[in-house]
Amino acid sequence: MRFGLFIPQGWRMSLTDIPPAQHWETMLSLLHYADNAAAGEAVPGGEFAWESVWVYDHFHTVPVPSDEATHEAWSLMAAFAAASQRVRLGQMCTCMAYRNPAYLAKVASTVDTISGGRTEMGIGAGWYEHEWRAYGYGFPRAGDRLRALDEGVQIMERMWRTGSSGTFEGQHFQADGALCYPQPLQQLPVGTSNGSGGADLVPSIPLWIAGGGEKKTLRIAAQHAQYTNFSGTPEEFQHKSQVLEQHCRDVGRDFAEITRSANYNVVIGENQAEIDDKLAWIDAHFAKYAPGEPGHRESSLWRHGLMVGTPEQIVEKLTEMKALGMTYAITYFANAAGDRDQIELFQRQVIPALQD
Repeated sequence: MRFGLFIPQGWRMSLTDIPPAQHWETMLSLLHYADNAAAGEAVPGGEFAWESVWVYDHFHTVPVPSDEATHEAWSLMAAFAAASQRVRLGQMCTCMAYRNPAYLAKVASTVDTISGGRTEMGIGAGWYEHEWRAYGYGFPRAGDRLRALDEGVQIMERMWRTGSSGTFEGQHFQADGALCYPQPLQQLPVGTSNGSGGADLVPSIPLWIAGGGEKKTLRIAAQHAQYTNFSGTPEEFQHKSQVLEQHCRDVGRDFAEITRSANYNVVIGENQAEIDDKLAWIDAHFAKYAPGEPGHRESSLWRHGLMVGTPEQIVEKLTEMKALGMTYAITYFANAAGDRDQIELFQRQVIPALQD
């Protein structure tokens, strides 16, 4: 199993107790922590790697919009690329409608160059209505958002692989000779065998199609994705995987080519007393910054999440998910900005038990 770590950027009210002038320092410190762990340097459990770090592509906080900071995802991607050496860099996930896809392809290719070929492109149709309307994007019906996702992915793939969008006339996006130089540094296989035992390689960036919509999203994933990201509960994950597999058969894609991932809120402690202490912090935090029903709902999501327990319990749960084909877990820890105890415990006792 492979592991990613979310960096607190403020969206989930994760920087509320940090003075704004120290936000970048806080994020940078955790980036360096993960980067050093990826290199096997002398940090707790550092010989077992975090493969990637992640941020969210959102502008307003949840569970309620507020005046607390939410740092913009692709600005952070460029900064992370320049400030790290080894760890891979992703967003879970970029909203297709927030940036023109030809422009987004150019941005991602530039970040890939800065990072030396470590960019992941998480992409989805978007869902946060308040945010959409506040920024003047309207809020199209789900079908329109998904068609825009499909069109945008096609434009990005063309630009990365050939250096140009060519002429593209879609319902939502149009491009006519948009150039993408530099092309990505990464090389990905495409098409059928080249006669020497492998597929041809072209410049590209791995696509993570995020979302579990069964008719459209998972079909787009079957056509274009190197990774998917959907529900991390056993029953839903198994069902979505079966739907994805059928779409792969329908479009002539090898299902095994797609790595299936899931995101997890992690609450971990050596014993129940430590776990209860972490949950109490979550309750108090959201009662303060999102009082009433929104904060209560957020706390409940944490308390009833799959990855709440001791290291042994979490290893057992992830082992079950691994048996179902979930081979990439992206983890989010409450209060990561102020307390790394949970991250270090997870790194010492969970990752070694599951890493391939």
